[in-house]
Amino acid sequence: MINYLDRGTIASNGVNGKKRTCDDKGICKSGSGIQGDFDLTNFQDGLLSSAFMVGLLVSSPVFASLAKSHNPFRLIGVGLSVFTLATAGCGAAPSFWFIAICRMLVGVGEASFISLAAPFIDDNAPISQKTAWLAVFYMCIPTGIAFGYVYGGLVGEHLNWRYAFWGEALLMFPFAVFGFVVKPLQLKGFSSVESKKALTPMETVSAVTDDLDASKVKGPILVGGDGIRADELNKTSKSLDIHNFLNRLSQFGKDMKVLLVDKVYVVNVLGYVAYTFVLGAYGYWGPKAGYNIYHMKSADMLFGGITVVCGIFGTIAGGFILDHMSATINHAFILLSGATFLGAISCFSAFCLKNLYGFLVLFAVGELLLFAAQAPVNFVCLHCVKPSLRPLAMAMSTVSIHIFGDVPSSPLFGVVQDHINNWRTSTLMLTSIFVLAAGFWFIGIFLPSVDKCTDENETQVSPNPMVDMKTLPDGNGDKGPAEVQDSNFRPPC
Repeated sequence: MINYLDRGTIASNGVNGKKRTCDDKGICKSGSGIQGDFDLTNFQDGLLSSAFMVGLLVSSPVFASLAKSHNPFRLIGVGLSVFTLATAGCGAAPSFWFIAICRMLVGVGEASFISLAAPFIDDNAPISQKTAWLAVFYMCIPTGIAFGYVYGGLVGEHLNWRYAFWGEALLMFPFAVFGFVVKPLQLKGFSSVESKKALTPMETVSAVTDDLDASKVKGPILVGGDGIRADELNKTSKSLDIHNFLNRLSQFGKDMKVLLVDKVYVVNVLGYVAYTFVLGAYGYWGPKAGYNIYHMKSADMLFGGITVVCGIFGTIAGGFILDHMSATINHAFILLSGATFLGAISCFSAFCLKNLYGFLVLFAVGELLLFAAQAPVNFVCLHCVKPSLRPLAMAMSTVSIHIFGDVPSSPLFGVVQDHINNWRTSTLMLTSIFVLAAGFWFIGIFLPSVDKCTDENETQVSPNPMVDMKTLPDGNGDKGPAEVQDSNFRPPC
């Protein structure tokens, strides 16, 4: 919630502010907030909302891959520590480029947990309430953004926009610490992180010599009882590091290929991209659009209030409805396409109205329907792939919806608005893209789908092959390392 509080904060009128304007008579009004202090165009202003994507894009696959060999909560602690420092830097920014770099680092915080938290919830939730539990988690997205509008508006108005970012850093700090001290978590589809830590070459040699007489071990590492030389150990260490890196890279490529040929996964993500494209621009430009179209005096409070109420009830309702329908991928696509299409019609009709109260009612109904998609879309993402691919599937889904969705949508909307200078027309053009999202999810209804997340027979893979290799008695010396597995290994059916 604090991560998305940051999204709402930077979009709020109190923090984002407005640029300096001059009328035909040469009378100028000073700007306010980030846009006024740094004299930004709408395009530059939109870039700030998208800058976090750089950190997210680079670090999401890294965190997902490291989860196979490191405690995921420790990784979350690292990411949230970067988030804490980055938001503090935003508050101290002396220039546009400095705050832009800090916004890039903010994305590392989201990357560290978005691909790991959902699989953890899915593993621990009761079978009959999995989607409802996910709904509570994803409810934090609209709720966080909404609280960010209100928080940023209040802090920006009564103090200064910089204090809003410093407050975020203080709020996130305890959670960063929690990531380092909490009990290690175990994700389904992976071998135990604590019991299978990757060994260095020296540790590997020590483990072998403890179990067996050194004179019986044959090969390049141990010769008779004399041990090994330092230069040989260094060469072995470098060779293993390179080998492990290449193995990880190769495995990443194979996993990506599996995801890209999965039609259910691809269609789901394409719909999610179009959906997020609109919501991202709504989230950043919504308060300004409301202020300029309907002359709202408290646009931050109104948009924040509507978003938090509809976000909570809509997201939770979507989860409970899917559980009630019996949570299957096919039912999820039916709910996704229907709710998104009806929500698109409601929001489009809202922006066509000139009456403020009519707009608020229809827009609230539209958001209620649209937020019902949050839990089902992530349910599909988790359950259309095998357990060991869930962190990567979530990571790549998150990267995709940002790099093709809300990242380009904010600056592109700014460019369109600068060009046509009509807020109502711009928002109507944007809202129509929801129909595209509903269309992709409608296609998903007719695709053959299997819930792969229930596969309990998936092989447990150790991140380091040296951990699973054990020296065999003389009688079994003809077997290679690939045939010798850890005792925790569970073969497929």
